Amino acid sequence: MTTEAMTTEAVSAEAVSTEATASEAVSAEATAAPTSRTIWARRVTDGVEPKNVIIAVCLLMGTVRYGWTGLGWAAFAALFAAVIPTLFIQRGIRKGTLEDRHVGHRQRRLTVIPFIMGSVLTSFAVMLGLDAPGDLTAMVAAMFASLIPILVITVWWKVSVHTAVASGAVVCLGIALGPLWLLLYPMVALIGWSRVVLRDHTAAQTVVGAAVGALTAGLTFWLAR
Repeated sequence: MTTEAMTTEAVSAEAVSTEATASEAVSAEATAAPTSRTIWARRVTDGVEPKNVIIAVCLLMGTVRYGWTGLGWAAFAALFAAVIPTLFIQRGIRKGTLEDRHVGHRQRRLTVIPFIMGSVLTSFAVMLGLDAPGDLTAMVAAMFASLIPILVITVWWKVSVHTAVASGAVVCLGIALGPLWLLLYPMVALIGWSRVVLRDHTAAQTVVGAAVGALTAGLTFWLAR
């Protein structure tokens, strides 16, 4: 065996060893006992997940702006934007095609996001056709619009949907109900913190998600209402 071949083999062996060590470290970390920090991060991630944010914001905006009529339309919007997508994800988990409720695998998000877009678009068409309250129809339009850049970015990078939804929701509330609602924005930072602590996203992915949600949802909502 030549010296060059021996060197190449040694480098390859070292690379494999390094990769194995890194994999073992990640595995050890994943199975380590949870700390108070990770416990709180999990509570935030699960408690303020996109589904819950969408339901809360729709019901809040519908009730405050339009009373009982708004509440009914808000429930309709939430059904298609949050409940039906959740059932789709749960079905995927039962079948083994999805691994968890937050769809941590980036490639599998490329299947879930288009389904959500179709569901949201269906509710938007119905609400538009039946002359639903303007701000609720605009909110649904904002949800759909924000999913477009999220889907494009997800093709190569795992941008945070958690922070995108929360950020867009706060901006829409600020536009519809007054600037005081923008004081909820620290919640977006808290959600981003939880995603980073749990190693589901990097800090950059949460920041980009928040920016995409605020700009896309906010601008669409403002133009559509």
